[in-house]
Amino acid sequence: MGEGDGRQQVVAFQGEHGAYSEIAARAVCGARITTLACPTFGEVFEAVEQGRADLGVIPLENSLAGSIHQNYDLLLEHQLHIIGEHVERISHCLITYPGVTLQQITRVYSHPQALAQCARSIEALGIPQAIVSHDTAGSVRMIRDQGLRDAAAIASELAADLYGMAILERDLEDEKSNYTRFAVLAREPITPDGPSKTSICFAGKNEPGLLFRCLSAFALRDIDLTKIESRPIRGVPWQYVFYLDFCGSLEDERCRRAIDHLTEMTTFLRVFGSYRRAANQRIAGEAD
Repeated sequence: MGEGDGRQQVVAFQGEHGAYSEIAARAVCGARITTLACPTFGEVFEAVEQGRADLGVIPLENSLAGSIHQNYDLLLEHQLHIIGEHVERISHCLITYPGVTLQQITRVYSHPQALAQCARSIEALGIPQAIVSHDTAGSVRMIRDQGLRDAAAIASELAADLYGMAILERDLEDEKSNYTRFAVLAREPITPDGPSKTSICFAGKNEPGLLFRCLSAFALRDIDLTKIESRPIRGVPWQYVFYLDFCGSLEDERCRRAIDHLTEMTTFLRVFGSYRRAANQRIAGEAD
């Protein structure tokens, strides 16, 4: 995913520097990229659309917490393409101001998902209060900037390194099979090589058997579906759009035929992109 002219790519992510999304961005796009921290997911999409970033990296689902629904909605709202994916093992650290001991900590800050993923560990450590923050890495920076010596944050090892903070505990997550799947966004689609996946969404008339008939377009051609997700259509109560991932690329004839077949049964269909399947996708799936 590198640039041919030698220029460093700018890759947008949500959160502050040291966030897990930045770790994923460097893992999938290379260590030499320039990362652009965005306060919200929506701003990641806008940065790519407006050309302030070459690529965006967003989380789509976590093996414990499930789908990040906001990003599925944003995929539909914006005209970007998925050109890659990455599965990142999420390992949480308990991070404090240097010199602080566990006995001094009275509260811990982090993103609500991180707090939920470490709930039993927080209780076992005897920390009485968990406080929701907007971001994992941002919690580390806040503790550093405010000089809080009775507080800790749950975030990545990278966040501790970037902000010069100390790690008291590693592998704080209650379940070790904690993975997040990230998507790489770009303004133009690609033609992938090797084992591929394709992401689409579609909608149809709400009538008996609709979903069964739509999925049969893939079953009849022995195409493996890896994910299906439904989201409500805004402004149309009790109507839904379906998000679907399947193995294969639109370069494959059977996949093109499946999409053509599906088009005949739907009122709306959009292809987000075909992309190379993450090399660690299968391993992560086995651990879920």
